[in-house]
Amino acid sequence: MPYRRLPNTDQARIRALKAVVVKSDVSNMYDLAVTLKTITDSRNFLMKFEAAQNYYVECFERQSKAGRKHQANVKMARLYISHFIQVLNLAVIRTEVRVSHKEYYGLDVKNNSVPDLSAESALVEWGRRIIDGENKRISQGGIPIYNPTIAKVRVHYDIFMDSYEKQKNFQVLTMRSLETLASMRAKADELILDIWNQVEKKFEDIIPNEKRLDLCREYGLVYYYRTGEKHNDEI
Repeated sequence: MPYRRLPNTDQARIRALKAVVVKSDVSNMYDLAVTLKTITDSRNFLMKFEAAQNYYVECFERQSKAGRKHQANVKMARLYISHFIQVLNLAVIRTEVRVSHKEYYGLDVKNNSVPDLSAESALVEWGRRIIDGENKRISQGGIPIYNPTIAKVRVHYDIFMDSYEKQKNFQVLTMRSLETLASMRAKADELILDIWNQVEKKFEDIIPNEKRLDLCREYGLVYYYRTGEKHNDEI
């Protein structure tokens, strides 16, 4: 005996609701297996649910597209910030820069390791520290670090920060659109369950079984056969 299973994705929910709306459009109102109120509720809800789903997909695609560009900016910012710190440490080792001046950058004066820059939040923090520290040291008569210069570091840091802020905004929009969509799923499932129950009730006395199932399928019901079960079994 085949069994039905409610949709578990938003696209499947939309297909289920569309099926009954389309069926109502091509059928005589008095021949429908579901009430007019159910059809009206389904039609009105489908418009809102599909719009919410489309908006979420749009937000997600914009975020993904911007994310690919952003990752290239992250890579360049990390490269320049890391390289600048390495060159600065070498300058300290060569006594070209005073050890105490590393404090301007927020760097540990007791070791010459590069801070962990794997997280984007670390790039935000260390990029700002390096730029402020170098400007402070130069303003006090210090010789600028070259290859890379702080100006070059700042260019890539500013590009990174611009895409970083945009990416955060995209993430917020995507999350909000997903929350809106998720809040509508319970109503969608409630409508679909009601529709399917009405349809099966309408055709419960139809035999053979496959004919009954085919009539139900016209309203969007989805049936699954268990392993080894024949599709033409009759009850």
